[in-house]
Amino acid sequence: MKIRVLVVDDSAVIRRIISELLSSDSAVQVAGVAANGRIAVEKIPQVNPDVVTLDIDMPEMDGLQTLAVMRKNYPRLPVIILSTLSERGAAITLEALSLGASDYVTKAANADSSSAAMAHIRDELLSKIKALCRRQEGHEPSRGHSRPPQLWKNPVPAATTRVSRRVEVVAIGVSTGGPNALAQLLPAMPVDFPVPIVIAQHMPPVFTKILAERLAARTAIDVREGRDGGALAPGRAWIAPGNHHMLVERQGNAFQLKLNQDPPENSCRPAVDVLFRSVAATYGSNALAVVLTGMGQDGLRGCEEISEAGGQILAQDEASSVVWGMPGLVAKAGLANTVVPLSQIAGEILRRVQAGKAKEGMPAQEGLHRVYLGS
Repeated sequence: MKIRVLVVDDSAVIRRIISELLSSDSAVQVAGVAANGRIAVEKIPQVNPDVVTLDIDMPEMDGLQTLAVMRKNYPRLPVIILSTLSERGAAITLEALSLGASDYVTKAANADSSSAAMAHIRDELLSKIKALCRRQEGHEPSRGHSRPPQLWKNPVPAATTRVSRRVEVVAIGVSTGGPNALAQLLPAMPVDFPVPIVIAQHMPPVFTKILAERLAARTAIDVREGRDGGALAPGRAWIAPGNHHMLVERQGNAFQLKLNQDPPENSCRPAVDVLFRSVAATYGSNALAVVLTGMGQDGLRGCEEISEAGGQILAQDEASSVVWGMPGLVAKAGLANTVVPLSQIAGEILRRVQAGKAKEGMPAQEGLHRVYLGS
Protein backbone atom coordinates (compact mmCIF):
# COMPACT_ATOMS: atom_id res chain seq x y z
CA MET A 1 0.00 0.00 0.00
CA LYS A 2 1.43 3.36 -1.02
CA ILE A 3 2.24 6.13 1.46
CA ARG A 4 -0.20 8.98 0.86
CA VAL A 5 1.29 12.49 1.06
CA LEU A 6 -0.43 15.87 1.22
CA VAL A 7 1.86 18.60 -0.18
CA VAL A 8 1.20 22.07 1.27
CA ASP A 9 2.98 25.10 -0.26
CA ASP A 10 1.77 28.46 -1.57
CA SER A 11 4.11 28.27 -4.58
CA ALA A 12 2.64 26.38 -7.54
CA VAL A 13 6.19 25.73 -8.77
CA ILE A 14 7.27 24.18 -5.48
CA ARG A 15 4.08 22.10 -5.25
CA ARG A 16 4.77 20.73 -8.72
CA ILE A 17 8.45 20.04 -7.98
CA ILE A 18 7.77 18.31 -4.65
CA SER A 19 4.95 16.27 -6.20
CA GLU A 20 7.22 15.13 -9.04
CA LEU A 21 10.04 14.26 -6.65
CA LEU A 22 7.74 12.19 -4.45
CA SER A 23 6.01 10.50 -7.39
CA SER A 24 9.38 9.22 -8.59
CA ASP A 25 9.20 6.62 -5.82
CA SER A 26 6.75 3.78 -6.45
CA ALA A 27 6.04 3.48 -2.71
CA VAL A 28 4.70 7.04 -2.47
CA GLN A 29 1.55 8.66 -3.80
CA VAL A 30 0.74 12.38 -3.76
CA ALA A 31 -2.79 12.25 -2.38
CA GLY A 32 -3.38 15.98 -2.73
CA VAL A 33 -1.90 19.48 -2.75
CA ALA A 34 -2.89 22.69 -0.98
CA ALA A 35 -1.89 26.30 -1.51
CA ASN A 36 -2.27 27.36 2.13
CA GLY A 37 -2.98 26.03 5.58
CA ARG A 38 -6.73 26.61 5.50
CA ILE A 39 -7.10 24.50 2.37
CA ALA A 40 -4.76 21.87 3.83
CA VAL A 41 -6.81 21.47 7.01
CA GLU A 42 -9.98 21.13 4.93
CA LYS A 43 -8.36 18.51 2.69
CA ILE A 44 -7.02 16.19 5.38
CA PRO A 45 -10.32 14.32 5.97
CA GLN A 46 -10.90 14.23 2.21
CA VAL A 47 -7.57 12.75 1.09
CA ASN A 48 -6.65 10.92 4.34
CA PRO A 49 -2.86 11.43 4.10
CA ASP A 50 -0.27 9.36 5.93
CA VAL A 51 2.07 12.34 6.11
CA VAL A 52 2.01 16.09 5.32
CA THR A 53 4.80 18.24 3.89
CA LEU A 54 4.26 21.78 5.12
CA ASP A 55 5.65 25.12 3.99
CA ILE A 56 6.01 27.88 6.59
CA ASP A 57 5.41 31.14 4.70
CA MET A 58 1.86 31.01 3.31
CA PRO A 59 -1.11 33.41 3.08
CA GLU A 60 -4.35 33.10 5.08
CA MET A 61 -2.94 30.49 7.47
CA ASP A 62 0.84 30.11 7.72
CA GLY A 63 2.75 26.96 8.57
CA LEU A 64 2.90 27.50 12.33
CA GLN A 65 -0.82 28.26 12.54
CA THR A 66 -1.58 25.23 10.37
CA LEU A 67 0.62 23.02 12.49
CA ALA A 68 -1.18 24.09 15.66
CA VAL A 69 -4.54 23.11 14.13
CA MET A 70 -3.17 19.81 12.82
CA ARG A 71 -1.70 18.89 16.17
CA LYS A 72 -5.03 19.63 17.86
CA ASN A 73 -7.17 17.68 15.39
CA TYR A 74 -4.69 15.07 14.12
CA PRO A 75 -2.06 14.64 16.87
CA ARG A 76 -0.45 11.53 15.38
CA LEU A 77 -0.27 12.69 11.75
CA PRO A 78 3.42 13.08 10.78
CA VAL A 79 4.26 16.58 9.54
CA ILE A 80 7.53 17.43 7.76
CA ILE A 81 8.41 21.12 7.52
CA LEU A 82 9.93 22.41 4.28
CA SER A 83 12.39 25.06 5.44
CA THR A 84 14.85 27.49 3.89
CA LEU A 85 18.53 27.25 4.74
CA SER A 86 18.71 30.64 6.45
CA GLU A 87 18.82 32.07 9.97
CA ARG A 88 15.13 32.99 9.80
CA GLY A 89 14.29 29.59 8.34
CA ALA A 90 16.22 27.87 11.10
CA ALA A 91 14.50 29.84 13.85
CA ILE A 92 11.02 29.17 12.45
CA THR A 93 11.79 25.50 11.85
CA LEU A 94 12.95 25.01 15.43
CA GLU A 95 9.78 26.74 16.60
CA ALA A 96 7.75 24.37 14.42
CA LEU A 97 9.54 21.37 15.91
CA SER A 98 8.76 22.62 19.41
CA LEU A 99 5.08 22.86 18.37
CA GLY A 100 5.02 19.23 17.27
CA ALA A 101 6.39 18.99 13.73
CA SER A 102 7.92 15.56 13.18
CA ASP A 103 10.93 16.60 11.10
CA TYR A 104 12.10 19.06 8.46
CA VAL A 105 13.85 19.22 5.09
CA THR A 106 15.69 22.29 3.85
CA LYS A 107 15.06 23.63 0.36
CA ALA A 108 17.07 26.16 -1.65
CA ALA A 109 15.64 29.64 -2.15
CA ASN A 110 15.51 28.96 -5.90
CA ALA A 111 14.59 25.30 -5.53
CA ASP A 112 14.25 24.57 -9.25
CA SER A 113 17.78 25.76 -10.14
CA SER A 114 19.90 22.67 -9.45
CA SER A 115 19.32 19.04 -10.27
CA ALA A 116 21.79 18.06 -7.52
CA ALA A 117 19.82 20.12 -4.97
CA MET A 118 16.61 18.50 -6.15
CA ALA A 119 18.10 15.03 -5.82
CA HIS A 120 19.18 15.87 -2.27
CA ILE A 121 15.72 17.10 -1.32
CA ARG A 122 14.11 14.04 -2.91
CA ASP A 123 16.36 11.57 -1.10
CA GLU A 124 16.08 13.31 2.26
CA LEU A 125 12.33 13.83 2.01
CA LEU A 126 11.59 10.27 0.89
CA SER A 127 13.77 8.71 3.58
CA LYS A 128 12.10 10.79 6.29
CA ILE A 129 8.61 10.09 4.99
CA LYS A 130 9.28 6.35 5.01
CA ALA A 131 10.88 6.39 8.46
CA LEU A 132 8.01 8.34 10.01
CA CYS A 133 5.30 6.29 8.31
CA ARG A 134 6.98 3.02 9.26
CA ARG A 135 6.38 3.96 12.89
CA GLN A 136 2.72 4.64 12.14
CA GLU A 137 2.22 1.27 10.42
CA GLY A 138 2.33 -1.00 13.44
CA HIS A 139 6.03 -0.76 14.26
CA GLU A 140 5.41 1.40 17.30
CA PRO A 141 5.35 -0.51 20.61
CA SER A 142 2.42 -0.37 22.97
CA ARG A 143 2.47 2.81 25.06
CA GLY A 144 1.98 0.58 28.08
CA HIS A 145 5.54 -0.74 27.80
CA SER A 146 8.65 1.37 28.05
CA ARG A 147 10.67 -1.00 25.87
CA PRO A 148 10.00 -4.12 23.79
CA PRO A 149 11.35 -7.39 25.23
CA GLN A 150 14.35 -9.37 24.03
CA LEU A 151 15.66 -6.88 21.49
CA TRP A 152 19.06 -6.66 23.16
CA LYS A 153 21.41 -8.90 25.08
CA ASN A 154 21.28 -9.13 28.87
CA PRO A 155 18.93 -6.22 29.55
CA VAL A 156 19.21 -4.81 33.06
CA PRO A 157 16.50 -2.54 34.53
CA ALA A 158 17.79 0.97 35.08
CA ALA A 159 16.86 0.94 38.75
CA THR A 160 19.10 -2.01 39.55
CA THR A 161 22.08 -1.39 37.26
CA ARG A 162 25.25 -1.11 39.34
CA VAL A 163 27.41 1.84 38.38
CA SER A 164 30.88 2.53 39.69
CA ARG A 165 33.03 3.84 36.85
CA ARG A 166 34.10 7.47 36.92
CA VAL A 167 32.43 9.62 34.25
CA GLU A 168 34.56 12.44 32.84
CA VAL A 169 32.50 13.33 29.76
CA VAL A 170 28.97 12.85 28.44
CA ALA A 171 28.73 12.43 24.64
CA ILE A 172 25.29 12.62 23.03
CA GLY A 173 24.29 11.52 19.52
CA VAL A 174 20.87 12.45 18.14
CA SER A 175 19.02 13.10 14.89
CA THR A 176 15.29 13.07 14.05
CA GLY A 177 13.39 14.45 17.03
CA GLY A 178 16.62 15.72 18.53
CA PRO A 179 15.84 19.39 19.21
CA ASN A 180 12.84 18.49 21.36
CA ALA A 181 14.74 15.65 23.05
CA LEU A 182 17.62 18.00 23.91
CA ALA A 183 15.14 20.64 25.07
CA GLN A 184 13.83 18.12 27.59
CA LEU A 185 17.17 16.63 28.58
CA LEU A 186 19.58 19.58 28.98
CA PRO A 187 17.39 21.74 31.26
CA ALA A 188 17.56 18.88 33.78
CA MET A 189 21.31 19.40 34.10
CA PRO A 190 22.23 21.63 37.10
CA VAL A 191 24.50 24.63 36.79
CA ASP A 192 27.21 22.76 38.73
CA PHE A 193 27.08 19.68 36.49
CA PRO A 194 30.58 18.32 37.08
CA VAL A 195 31.63 17.13 33.58
CA PRO A 196 31.51 18.52 30.02
CA ILE A 197 28.89 17.49 27.45
CA VAL A 198 29.53 17.14 23.71
CA ILE A 199 26.66 16.69 21.25
CA ALA A 200 26.40 15.63 17.62
CA GLN A 201 22.94 16.59 16.30
CA HIS A 202 22.30 16.04 12.60
CA MET A 203 21.60 19.59 11.39
CA PRO A 204 22.85 21.92 8.66
CA PRO A 205 24.84 25.13 9.18
CA VAL A 206 22.97 28.02 10.84
CA PHE A 207 20.48 25.56 12.38
CA THR A 208 23.01 24.34 14.95
CA LYS A 209 23.82 27.94 15.92
CA ILE A 210 20.15 28.77 16.48
CA LEU A 211 19.62 25.48 18.33
CA ALA A 212 22.52 26.22 20.69
CA GLU A 213 21.16 29.72 21.37
CA ARG A 214 17.65 28.43 22.08
CA LEU A 215 18.93 25.73 24.43
CA ALA A 216 21.30 28.16 26.20
CA ALA A 217 18.35 30.41 26.99
CA ARG A 218 16.48 27.54 28.65
CA THR A 219 19.19 25.72 30.59
CA ALA A 220 21.33 26.32 33.65
CA ILE A 221 24.43 24.94 31.95
CA ASP A 222 26.44 26.79 29.32
CA VAL A 223 25.38 25.61 25.82
CA ARG A 224 27.42 26.71 22.80
CA GLU A 225 27.92 25.84 19.15
CA GLY A 226 31.23 24.03 18.74
CA ARG A 227 34.34 25.88 17.61
CA ASP A 228 37.87 24.76 16.89
CA GLY A 229 39.89 24.83 20.11
CA GLY A 230 36.83 25.20 22.33
CA ALA A 231 37.66 24.11 25.88
CA LEU A 232 35.77 21.23 27.48
CA ALA A 233 34.72 22.28 30.96
CA PRO A 234 32.28 21.15 33.66
CA GLY A 235 28.80 22.49 33.13
CA ARG A 236 29.41 23.32 29.47
CA ALA A 237 27.76 21.65 26.48
CA TRP A 238 29.11 21.94 22.95
CA ILE A 239 26.90 21.22 19.89
CA ALA A 240 28.74 20.20 16.71
CA PRO A 241 28.31 22.91 14.04
CA GLY A 242 26.50 22.01 10.84
CA ASN A 243 28.68 20.74 7.97
CA HIS A 244 31.59 20.02 10.36
CA HIS A 245 32.68 16.92 12.19
CA MET A 246 33.48 17.61 15.84
CA LEU A 247 36.09 15.66 17.81
CA VAL A 248 37.63 15.93 21.26
CA GLU A 249 41.36 15.81 21.86
CA ARG A 250 43.73 16.09 24.80
CA GLN A 251 46.25 18.91 25.09
CA GLY A 252 48.39 18.23 28.16
CA ASN A 253 45.98 18.15 31.08
CA ALA A 254 43.24 19.97 29.16
CA PHE A 255 40.65 18.78 26.66
CA GLN A 256 39.46 20.73 23.65
CA LEU A 257 37.41 20.49 20.46
CA LYS A 258 38.72 19.88 16.98
CA LEU A 259 36.61 20.57 13.89
CA ASN A 260 37.14 19.30 10.37
CA GLN A 261 35.31 18.83 7.09
CA ASP A 262 36.40 15.30 6.34
CA PRO A 263 33.98 13.33 4.15
CA PRO A 264 30.53 12.64 5.63
CA GLU A 265 30.04 9.37 7.49
CA ASN A 266 26.68 7.61 7.35
CA SER A 267 25.81 10.47 4.94
CA CYS A 268 26.18 12.86 7.89
CA ARG A 269 28.45 15.78 8.78
CA PRO A 270 28.54 16.18 11.73
CA ALA A 271 28.53 12.45 12.37
CA VAL A 272 27.97 10.83 15.74
CA ASP A 273 30.47 8.08 14.93
CA VAL A 274 33.26 10.62 14.45
CA LEU A 275 32.55 12.28 17.80
CA PHE A 276 32.13 8.99 19.68
CA ARG A 277 35.36 7.53 18.27
CA SER A 278 37.31 10.52 19.47
CA VAL A 279 35.63 10.32 22.88
CA ALA A 280 36.56 6.64 23.16
CA ALA A 281 40.17 7.37 22.20
CA THR A 282 40.47 10.37 24.55
CA TYR A 283 38.45 9.35 27.62
CA GLY A 284 38.42 5.54 27.41
CA SER A 285 36.43 3.90 30.20
CA ASN A 286 35.51 7.29 31.65
CA ALA A 287 33.14 8.13 28.78
CA LEU A 288 29.35 8.02 29.00
CA ALA A 289 27.63 7.92 25.59
CA VAL A 290 23.94 8.66 25.12
CA VAL A 291 22.13 7.74 21.90
CA LEU A 292 18.81 9.50 21.46
CA THR A 293 16.05 9.41 18.84
CA GLY A 294 17.19 9.39 15.24
CA MET A 295 16.99 7.78 11.83
CA GLY A 296 19.73 5.53 10.45
CA GLN A 297 22.72 3.90 12.11
CA ASP A 298 25.05 6.79 12.91
CA GLY A 299 26.54 6.19 16.36
CA LEU A 300 26.57 2.40 16.19
CA ARG A 301 30.26 2.07 15.29
CA GLY A 302 31.21 4.78 17.74
CA CYS A 303 29.33 2.96 20.50
CA GLU A 304 31.24 -0.20 19.66
CA GLU A 305 34.51 1.65 20.29
CA ILE A 306 33.24 3.25 23.51
CA SER A 307 32.10 -0.18 24.71
CA GLU A 308 35.45 -1.74 23.83
CA ALA A 309 37.20 1.04 25.77
CA GLY A 310 35.10 0.21 28.84
CA GLY A 311 32.79 3.22 28.68
CA GLN A 312 29.06 3.28 29.44
CA ILE A 313 26.21 3.65 26.94
CA LEU A 314 22.60 4.74 27.39
CA ALA A 315 19.96 4.41 24.64
CA GLN A 316 16.53 5.98 24.39
CA ASP A 317 13.69 3.47 24.19
CA GLU A 318 11.40 2.97 21.21
CA ALA A 319 8.18 4.28 22.72
CA SER A 320 9.62 7.74 23.44
CA SER A 321 11.65 8.04 20.21
CA VAL A 322 10.34 9.84 17.14
CA VAL A 323 12.32 7.29 15.10
CA TRP A 324 14.00 4.32 16.81
CA GLY A 325 16.78 3.92 14.28
CA MET A 326 20.00 5.05 15.95
CA PRO A 327 19.18 4.01 19.54
CA GLY A 328 17.40 0.88 18.34
CA LEU A 329 20.43 -0.47 16.53
CA VAL A 330 22.64 0.24 19.54
CA ALA A 331 20.16 -1.58 21.79
CA LYS A 332 19.75 -4.54 19.46
CA ALA A 333 23.52 -4.89 19.17
CA GLY A 334 23.73 -5.39 22.93
CA LEU A 335 25.84 -2.27 23.40
CA ALA A 336 23.53 -0.30 25.69
CA ASN A 337 24.00 -0.66 29.44
CA THR A 338 20.47 0.68 29.86
CA VAL A 339 17.56 1.41 27.51
CA VAL A 340 15.12 3.90 29.03
CA PRO A 341 12.47 6.46 28.03
CA LEU A 342 13.60 10.00 27.31
CA SER A 343 12.04 11.14 30.60
CA GLN A 344 14.52 8.94 32.50
CA ILE A 345 17.70 9.74 30.54
CA ALA A 346 18.64 12.80 32.62
CA GLY A 347 18.23 10.85 35.84
CA GLU A 348 20.42 8.05 34.49
CA ILE A 349 23.14 10.51 33.49
CA LEU A 350 23.10 12.24 36.87
CA ARG A 351 23.09 8.92 38.74
CA ARG A 352 26.08 7.59 36.84
CA VAL A 353 28.05 10.81 37.23
CA GLN A 354 27.35 10.81 40.98
CA ALA A 355 28.19 7.12 41.37
CA GLY A 356 31.61 7.68 39.83
CA LYS A 357 32.29 10.59 42.19
CA ALA A 358 31.22 8.51 45.19
CA LYS A 359 33.55 5.72 44.05
CA GLU A 360 36.45 8.20 44.31
CA GLY A 361 35.46 9.01 47.88
CA MET A 362 33.94 12.36 46.96
CA PRO A 363 30.58 13.31 48.50
CA ALA A 364 27.58 12.75 46.27
CA GLN A 365 26.15 16.03 45.02
CA GLU A 366 22.64 16.04 46.41
CA GLY A 367 21.96 19.20 44.45
CA LEU A 368 21.92 17.11 41.28
CA HIS A 369 18.98 15.13 42.64
CA ARG A 370 17.18 18.27 43.72
CA VAL A 371 17.44 19.87 40.30
CA TYR A 372 16.31 16.77 38.44
CA LEU A 373 13.37 16.09 40.74
CA GLY A 374 12.29 19.69 40.43
CA SER A 375 12.37 20.49 44.17
